[in-house]
Amino acid sequence: MATHAILIVEDEENLLKALKYNFEREGYQVYTAEDGEAGLYSARQNKPDLVILDVMLPKLDGLEVCRILRSETSIPILMLTAKGEEIDRVLGLELGADDYVTKPFSMRELTARIRAMLRRSRMVPATSTDGEEVLKADDLQIDLVSHTAKLKGAILSLKPKEFDLLELLMANKGRAFTREQILNQLWGYDYFGDSRTVDVHVRWLREKIEEDPSSPKRIITVRGVGYRFEG
Repeated sequence: MATHAILIVEDEENLLKALKYNFEREGYQVYTAEDGEAGLYSARQNKPDLVILDVMLPKLDGLEVCRILRSETSIPILMLTAKGEEIDRVLGLELGADDYVTKPFSMRELTARIRAMLRRSRMVPATSTDGEEVLKADDLQIDLVSHTAKLKGAILSLKPKEFDLLELLMANKGRAFTREQILNQLWGYDYFGDSRTVDVHVRWLREKIEEDPSSPKRIITVRGVGYRFEG
């Protein structure tokens, strides 16, 4: 089995060395960078399988690096934050991070999260399509073979998890999913994040497929439960 490559972008020298040592001992190939600009360059050049990204970085902060990377690739991103403030975590999720860890953290927990993220990145979400290759709802359709989505004939630019979420909801039209069910289905049972991840992705989707995202007609909020697709 090929070794996974991890890029660690962290400006605390001692922590960077400890992380590098730990993940190399676990059998990963490790790239490192000590500022945001160098991290972005390394990600583009080395194309790692996962990025561990500190929020507070010199030259280019981690949130901006996350935003740029997510616009270019679907690579899993785990954010590190020393503040522990909710705004950092929510911002990271909104910018496309897959998970976050608040400092100080245990190396065992971080390693478990990395393993889970790499495992999820290879998973294909299960749906109830019964062999269907194209799902349609009026002028919205998604092609499960080409992994494309179209609205009124125009191709939508969807992040990987946005596509997976839309596929799950459209394939189960009328069924209400709890946030926890969506997390388990798309992120896996060992996901360490929280249900706000689902809310963020629903908001992104609504902005792309709803005529009026503030008054959605397709992805409906089921109060006290979660979401369902109405077409």
